[in-house]
Amino acid sequence: MNEPERYEKSFVVSWDQLHRDARALAWRLDRNNSSEVEWKALVAIARGGMAPAMIIARELGIRTVDTISVKSYDHQLHVGVEILKYPDKEITGDGEGILIVDDLVDTGKTLEVVRERYPRAHFATVYAKPKGRPLVDTFITEVSQDTWIFFPWDTGLKYVQPFRMTT
Repeated sequence: MNEPERYEKSFVVSWDQLHRDARALAWRLDRNNSSEVEWKALVAIARGGMAPAMIIARELGIRTVDTISVKSYDHQLHVGVEILKYPDKEITGDGEGILIVDDLVDTGKTLEVVRERYPRAHFATVYAKPKGRPLVDTFITEVSQDTWIFFPWDTGLKYVQPFRMTT
């Protein structure tokens, strides 16, 4: 196993923020795509890509949605990339006309493996870090490499003490 990377910063994403950012990504994909090109299908990289993929599929009117299940993390520890489930081969082919969506590109290891399988697909992520950025075609927000992103499915709401307690 690899040594854990140091994450000096954190970025907490709420459901509301994720929804806004995923809609912004859909808008960017729609604007960057000529109107004569229609997506044949959307493939979400499970699990993180499933929530943004649902929003993007709705916004772009994509009805054919599938998943590719990839494991590359064990909590905050990068492990080897393993594909656990592939989407329907008849739909995806080599990726032409396929939109592949994930929540984040970090080191790019996951996208490298998926891109090998679907070289003609369009890769979109909501968030991108510098190491993985060259592997994604469209994204919304770049965050520093030393930032750990806490997605809404990783967190819960709880009371936080104020910085200064008053009596």
